[in-house]
Amino acid sequence: MKKNIIEFFNSNELVDYKKSIQLMERRVENIKKKKQSELLWFLEHPSIYTAGTSSKDKDLLNDNLFPVIKTNRGGQFTYHGPGQRIAYIMLNVRDREYNVKSFIRLLEQWIMNSLHDMGIKSFLIKGKVGIWVRNEEKIASLGLRIRKGISFHGVSLNINPNLDHFSGIIPCGNENSGVTSIEKIGLDISKKEIDNILISNFSKVFKIDVKLTQTLS
Repeated sequence: MKKNIIEFFNSNELVDYKKSIQLMERRVENIKKKKQSELLWFLEHPSIYTAGTSSKDKDLLNDNLFPVIKTNRGGQFTYHGPGQRIAYIMLNVRDREYNVKSFIRLLEQWIMNSLHDMGIKSFLIKGKVGIWVRNEEKIASLGLRIRKGISFHGVSLNINPNLDHFSGIIPCGNENSGVTSIEKIGLDISKKEIDNILISNFSKVFKIDVKLTQTLS
């Protein structure tokens, strides 16, 4: 029987990207072995570009701005940095009887519902990954990996990052599409309020209670 409680941890300091991968991979193994519970992890990274499994060299426009890290998540190039809410979701999608498509749809619905509660209208674009607002400006990205039926990586939502930092890549291979943030839209809302909205909607969309944990391992 699947559990309807997921642990939640919020990192207050910037987390090195490679260290986060190591932690997620260890957690995935322990979830599979029933040694640890599923986890929702909120964090931010220092400024980096990451290249997913579908990335194309031509989409890296400037490799001198920030470190470029190849990663095992799906998707193409993206930027991570301060001012983004990164949400990594380590969930036993197999036990919960999600397929990849239905899991992605739930993640999209989670972010869109949360943006709605902040007063932001968002939408999907056929053939393009992510959550979009206004004139086809991306406000959130998705990049996933599923191993042994357990998900990791997840979602990044632009709160108030330096949007100029996206200039060194073609984000997710989407040429002629802009990026935006909650701040650029003009919404005055604290990160704590955003986190509370995200946690509330996660519980509603996935029908899982979220339990704060004081340690991350």
